[in-house]
Amino acid sequence: MSIRKESFGKTKDGKEVFLYTLVNGNNSTVKIANYGGIVTSLLVPDKSGRMDDIVLGFDTLDRYLAGHPYFGALIGRYGNRIARARFPLNGKVYVLAANDGRNSLHGGIVGFDKVVWNASEMQNSDGVGLRLTYLSKDGEEGYPGNLDCAVTYSFNDKNELSIEYSATTDRPTVVNLTHHGYFNLKGAGNGDILDHELMIPAGLFAVPDPELIPTGELRAVAGSALDFTQPRIIGSRIQEVAGGYDHNYVLADKPRALSLAASVTAPDNGRRMEVFTTEPGIQFYCGSHMDGTIRGKGGKIYPKHAGFCLEAQHFPDSPNQPSFPSTVLNAGETYRQQTIYKFIA
Repeated sequence: MSIRKESFGKTKDGKEVFLYTLVNGNNSTVKIANYGGIVTSLLVPDKSGRMDDIVLGFDTLDRYLAGHPYFGALIGRYGNRIARARFPLNGKVYVLAANDGRNSLHGGIVGFDKVVWNASEMQNSDGVGLRLTYLSKDGEEGYPGNLDCAVTYSFNDKNELSIEYSATTDRPTVVNLTHHGYFNLKGAGNGDILDHELMIPAGLFAVPDPELIPTGELRAVAGSALDFTQPRIIGSRIQEVAGGYDHNYVLADKPRALSLAASVTAPDNGRRMEVFTTEPGIQFYCGSHMDGTIRGKGGKIYPKHAGFCLEAQHFPDSPNQPSFPSTVLNAGETYRQQTIYKFIA
């Protein structure tokens, strides 16, 4: 096992960014930048032992700085959408940046995906890792409270990429952190993911309105095109879903013990990913808004449905939905969540 640090370039305001390469005992490799906590590369074997890079992204920092659909990034303070870019908390309404129509998406204009995190390398008998820390100051992107965040990536010989999140605040606030990796188990840039087989053990989903804001209704998936309780090919019924899959699946009614949240298999090479999380929900997105205009690593074009996302998180718009599991964090409390992406050949 090893970890290597190298310069990845500088941000527009001159901050140096580093790229960390974590290699486990199987020679599987993950690369993580401390800009946005972005997982830029993830090489794991298929059933024949072939290594492929299975996450979408870019070869250079400048390309990430130019803008992208959150490839591989840490998301905060609030993953997913908050309706009308505002929420009430303890009798006051907080106004956020509207960066998704009239709504706020993934933390605002400069969310956690666009900041440089402090980084420290880790290594022990269980694996190699990277600990990232960031202080989100009171009022940043409209959110109240100084939020002290830590995110630890760990990579072990079981080909498990674990992400552990924690945060504390000095004032009541809302927090919903997640990872926005785009996966293609055939290899990034090797066609679309519609032939992948997906299983999500969730009997309910949060019904979205046309702006992808939950209506508040939690509806059974049984019999619908959103039912993945048994393994099913992603593209088999996608034509029945207006706009494609971009839905929050209900795993539990509150944070829970680490449990299976999804599994995905590429049929040709046998590569499988299992997702475990403590979170009550998981957002499944199938890359429907990609249009073939993005050129990724190695110059490959990313077509529509080039990757899928499985973002473990609380439900969208929870600060405005009292019936949803709460995302409020008070002073003296600690926010925690863990998500593991496990790769099996």
